[in-house]
Amino acid sequence: MIDQAVADARERLVWRAHREGLATLAYDVLDSPLGPLWVAVGPRGVAAVHYGSEPTASDLARLVRAHGAGLVPDGRRASDLARELEQYFAGKRRVFTVGADLSGLTTFQRRILGATARVPYGELTTYATVARKAGNDRASRAAGGALGANPIAIVVPCHRVVASDGSLGGYAGGLTAKRRLLALERSGEVPAGGWPPSRR
Repeated sequence: MIDQAVADARERLVWRAHREGLATLAYDVLDSPLGPLWVAVGPRGVAAVHYGSEPTASDLARLVRAHGAGLVPDGRRASDLARELEQYFAGKRRVFTVGADLSGLTTFQRRILGATARVPYGELTTYATVARKAGNDRASRAAGGALGANPIAIVVPCHRVVASDGSLGGYAGGLTAKRRLLALERSGEVPAGGWPPSRR
């Protein structure tokens, strides 16, 4: 009974925040084969997909800087993203159609993530290639940093970026998650050391 009262009160608060124009972002926690994903969605699209059931302090600070403090729980606004992620993990979706909102990132970060978003399903590229496509062929290390701070994991597929020697590099969700995403997309196991450059 108390749970129902809390749920009803939350629903009323969310409705009021929307009615009064205070709700700038909706968040939810989605189940996935990789564990819980904390997601935030705004009027311009997905603003965050974070591994875990809570955002990091830096993610939350970026969202508040870019969108204000109107972050409310609302699974309905995240339902399109939830459906597309479910289809992706089931192997039935290769391209996400939900919009990506990269507000609060630097111009360089947006260029790097824009180049990364164009890497096709099941294919690999390198940090150096992403840096070159973003307009700075000497910024592969900085590209790695921008990808490590990717606020929209999976939808902006930074898991498809590997080191020039074919090794996996890093991944904010952990290398186990990166391996599982690559295995899903490439229909097979990921070699222990990554791929030789000629096999990518």
